[in-house]
This record gives sequence, structure tokens and C-alpha cells, in this order.
Amino acid sequence: MQILQKKKITRFKESLIQTFFMTNATLAVMILVGIFILLAWSAIPAFKEINFVKFMTGVNWDPTSPVKEEYGILSMVVSTFMVTFGALVIAIPIGIGVAAYLSDVAQPRTREIIKPVVEILAGIPSVVVGFLGIVLFGPLIAHLFHLPNGLNALNGSVLLAIMALPTIISISEDSLKAVPRSYQEASLALGASRWETLVRIKIPAALSGIIASIMLGMGRAIGETMTVLMATGNASAFPHGFLSSIRTMTATIAIELGEVPYFTTHYYALFGVGLVLFIITFLVNLSAELILHRYQEREQ
Repeated sequence: MQILQKKKITRFKESLIQTFFMTNATLAVMILVGIFILLAWSAIPAFKEINFVKFMTGVNWDPTSPVKEEYGILSMVVSTFMVTFGALVIAIPIGIGVAAYLSDVAQPRTREIIKPVVEILAGIPSVVVGFLGIVLFGPLIAHLFHLPNGLNALNGSVLLAIMALPTIISISEDSLKAVPRSYQEASLALGASRWETLVRIKIPAALSGIIASIMLGMGRAIGETMTVLMATGNASAFPHGFLSSIRTMTATIAIELGEVPYFTTHYYALFGVGLVLFIITFLVNLSAELILHRYQEREQ
């Protein structure tokens, strides 16, 4: 009798825990859908006044022009991808290199120093990083490339790379440490060097985690606002290279939403920019999940 009662209590607890987790998962999905509906509903009035194709393909964003208001976001979309791509080009090799060093090469004492520094780097406010871009990296870029100022896409890419590094380093290191030790021992026993073992055995085995770290770093770069707002020049013109001043989608929303009159075409158009950014971020994360899923299936 007592055994049956214990089983019933155990089943009830399991059911309660399952319901709790299911409720949380459902709530997360509902919040995501709610944000999408809010952005879409608020953007609809803008597209009654603005041609959607011109909105997506136009390169000029000038909502306050006394002659003709223009609502083209292509330059902002390109600028956002440009600065994100530049950040990843810088952050990926450095991040994976540091992760490999911490997991396989560094002495315990060295690791105890570097690991907290990386974690502290993740906690630096974005406004502080943006300030460093203005007073340190900006003048350096201007001097190296003989520019009037260094507030451009390259400056933003360097700063976003710094902000993405802690994520890439931490997750990549954990993935490398999770590789079974037997893989490394078997490789060394067959005559491979430590470098060959790291490059040909450990990194491929940890690739799913490394890809996840890169995609999370990319998500951080795409959604960053204050740093790019401060350090990229805020020029809404179409960029012609990394030395051009740019304005990303997040920076445009942050600059203009607080000053625009409510319930105007300009106001609703900013929600349209937010909707496009939301969809891009969602597609990036979805693509990352599909890549990871396919890679994990191939591993199995």
C-alpha cells in the first residue's frame, strides 16, 4: 500500500514538474509571438503610406525632408550586416584561438588569470566600449588610413568583435573541454603531435559547440545598439566600404524613436525597421539551429 502511495506521489511530482516546464516553454513562445504581432501591427500603418518594395530596396532614409520624405532601409540593412561580418572576421579566429589555448596549452595558473579577465570583459557596459571607440580606436583608424575621423564601419566592427569575444571564448572552451579525453590519448598514441591532435581531432569534435558560440556572438553583434550608435558615424548614406560612416537599424531606432511625433508615418516606419530587424535576427538564429541539428545528426 505504501509503495503504491509513493508511486502516486512520484507521478504527481513528475506531472507537476512537467507542467511547470511546459508552461514556461509556452510562455516563452507566446512572448516571442507577442513581440512579432506588436511590431507587425504597429508597422502596418506605415505601409499604407509607403511602398513596401521601395521601403526594402530604397537607399535613402530622410523622413524629415521638407521636399520629399524618403523611407528606404537598404543602406541600414547593408550597414548592419557589414559591421556584423567585420566583427565576426575579427572575433572568430581570436576567440577560437584563445579557447584552444585555455583548454589545451595554458598552465593552470595562467588559466586562472585569463579566464576571469574574459568574464569581466563580458560585463563591460556597451556605452563604455563605445566611448573607447571614440577616444582610442577612432583616432587610431583615422591616423592609419589618413581620414578626417575614425567613426566608421571598421571602428564598429572592432568594438563589436571585442563584445562578442567573451561569448565565443567561453562556449568554445567548454566545448573543447567536453571532448572525451580518450580521443586525445588515442591521437597522441598514434604519433600525432599536440597541435595535430587539437586541429584535426578536438576542434572537429567540438565543432557543434563552436558554431553555437559563433552564432551567439553574431546575435550579440546584430542586436547591439549603443556601441554602434557612438562609434560608426551615424551616416544614413549607402556604405561603400569599411571606412565609410554608417548607421545600423538599431542605431536608427534608438536615435529617432524618442524624438519622432507619435502616430505619424515616420513613427510607424520605425516599427517597420524593428520588424525587419526582428525577422533577420529570428532567421539567423533559426539557421544556426538547423546547421547545428544537421551537424549533430551527421556526428551520430
